[in-house]
Amino acid sequence: MSHHLGAHADATGVDFAVFSSVAEAVDLCLFDADGNEERRPLEQVEGYVWTGRVEGASHGRRYGYRVHGPAPCNPAKLLLDPYARGIEGEVTWDSAVTAHDDRDSAPFVPRSVVQAASFDWGDDRHPATALADSVVYELHVKGFTKLHPGVPEELRGTYAGLAHPAAIEHLLELGVTAVELLPVHTFVSDRALAERGLRNYWGYQSIGFFAPHAAYAAGDPVPEFRAMVKALHAAGLEVILDVVFNHTAEGGADGPTLCFRGLDEAAYYRLDGHGGYIDDTGCGNTLDADRPTGLRLVMDALRHWREEMHVDGFRFDLAAALGRGDNGFDPHAAFLQAVGQDPVLSECKLIAEPWDIGAYEVGDFPVGWSEWNGRYRDTVRDFWRGTEGTLPDLATRLAGSADLYGSDGRRPTASINFVTVHDGFTLADLVSYDRKHNEANGEDNRDGTDDNRSWNCGVEGPTSDPDVLALRARQSRNLLATLLLSQGVPLLLAGDELGHTQGGNNNGYCQDNETSWLAWPDDPPLAGFVAHVLRARRASPVLRGRQVRHSDGDDIAWYRPDGEPMTDGDWGASYARAVAVRLAGGRGILLVNAWWEPLDFRVPADAGDGPWSVVIDTAVAEQRVRALDGDGVRLEGRSLMLIAAAAA
Repeated sequence: MSHHLGAHADATGVDFAVFSSVAEAVDLCLFDADGNEERRPLEQVEGYVWTGRVEGASHGRRYGYRVHGPAPCNPAKLLLDPYARGIEGEVTWDSAVTAHDDRDSAPFVPRSVVQAASFDWGDDRHPATALADSVVYELHVKGFTKLHPGVPEELRGTYAGLAHPAAIEHLLELGVTAVELLPVHTFVSDRALAERGLRNYWGYQSIGFFAPHAAYAAGDPVPEFRAMVKALHAAGLEVILDVVFNHTAEGGADGPTLCFRGLDEAAYYRLDGHGGYIDDTGCGNTLDADRPTGLRLVMDALRHWREEMHVDGFRFDLAAALGRGDNGFDPHAAFLQAVGQDPVLSECKLIAEPWDIGAYEVGDFPVGWSEWNGRYRDTVRDFWRGTEGTLPDLATRLAGSADLYGSDGRRPTASINFVTVHDGFTLADLVSYDRKHNEANGEDNRDGTDDNRSWNCGVEGPTSDPDVLALRARQSRNLLATLLLSQGVPLLLAGDELGHTQGGNNNGYCQDNETSWLAWPDDPPLAGFVAHVLRARRASPVLRGRQVRHSDGDDIAWYRPDGEPMTDGDWGASYARAVAVRLAGGRGILLVNAWWEPLDFRVPADAGDGPWSVVIDTAVAEQRVRALDGDGVRLEGRSLMLIAAAAA
């Protein structure tokens, strides 16, 4: 009999195993097609593992556990298997799902499902795109294709929809190399949202770390997810999962008892000296990845998604919480060390959201990790909206954030650069709103950040003013070009190239509707621009960071618009808003003008001989490579230009 945790099927039956160090008895609960429940006692073996075998059981069998023991263990609560490969059903918000109610919770909670279906991976291989060549595209599985006219209606909003040729074609035309999927682990929609007639859309309330969210499947979720990965790999695209191991959907002490709380809460959650939940996540609880049981759960889940589901990497939500111990964040914490030495996981792309509600650890993760660079986002937004004194910091961000990633063997690819992501304004809203407009969330506009660093270009929200619209379009191109031409790994938000707006809502976590679903215009306003800039990026090893390390920073030179080198006084001028950047190798120069008036730039004398061509010009909507007449160029106000010399 296997003592591997979870449900494991063979030709004649299924072995079940679950961990609990506090249980006095554990019942395996089997459900037939009509929902009738049969209970079978499990046997305790070494390591506090409870096991049993059911002959004749097979793929698709519904099951759960009931645990007898000290509170909050309560056999009235039907519990999910923490290692369930499949989960069916949703939570119905009856008080029976809470620990303080002794009624049977089974009618109101999901079922674990045995998964044993075979899958033909064929010649599937990981694309293994180097970080320096990567361009990541953050998308929501449902929202990306829910309104896509090229995807068959029955597949829209599903894993199969994302695998459809029409969806993949768009990704390839843009030139991205990886999709980063918002959470696809089985998650719960919050009680508070249900009471307001809303649903959790983003999915950051995980309860099943091994099971793909069933609502995103047109058919059987596991094979459909695998087929999606296989199709994306065949197109050369990597699949990165946004994973939520910092907390679970059980919340605080008043939350539902669905799984971990009823099995062994002290083994899975961080508790204080009085047995209360430590909340470093703002979600009521914190998974304890610093202790053996929680650490094993996370590591086993990651290996499952890599080895059994063939994903290429992970973005860890609130990753600072996973590096927490009794003394706060530790870059040598058990989880971070375990991943670093694991022969399977260390080959994955590992991306941290390097903060939680009590720690901001940008730049503090170990070698082998990349990080969402929140300082990059703030600086680029501030610079293009006209905040004084931001030019020196912009230069640092353009050059790969050496202040954060310039030591201990880290490279610019440790920086995941972004301007917009799911959490916050879309690009269209970033240039259209000074303030958030989250009234539809039902929280009196109190939710979501007030620190948007946005600029509405003179009018709040929709307008027909052609001058305002033109400025917004230019600002959008400025932000995108800056992102895609900076050293580091660019992260694009799906829909920004389509002009997607959420009407100023900067916290669309509960908007499972047209607010969040992407519309697909016939003429996407920025898709061609993004594709053009990414072609330029692919053509230049320097732009991809292939020929520069932080230690070679002197290869990048900085000039005033008149072509003279920048001085300390130039950098220190609070009003400075323009600079020319000679890229490493000298064959490309980036010209930046955040003034509202045009400026004349000259090619620096030591930049080498021409002839020079304009490769990118954000002052115009349609991009084409054109020759530069002489060694000077007029750069329009609030615009950016990339010029390149012909190859020798």
